[in-house]
Amino acid sequence: MDRADIRAKVIELVAETLECDADELTDETAFESLGADSFDLLELVTAFEDEFGFSMDDEVLQQIKTIGDSVEAIADAQ
Repeated sequence: MDRADIRAKVIELVAETLECDADELTDETAFESLGADSFDLLELVTAFEDEFGFSMDDEVLQQIKTIGDSVEAIADAQ
């Protein structure tokens, strides 16, 4: 799966989980700007792990602040 495919799926999962418009999401979109709290972030990470079949360690989790960060972390884990 290339980065474009990962990005599309991440955007889909974020829009679904945080109930926002996928068309307004970019790599620079911060989860905080979407009103995500720690529970929402945990739900997102779980969705990412389920969808892409891997587990994020705590160090990576602390660095994920935007959609772009998520795409990079997922691409690096594959």
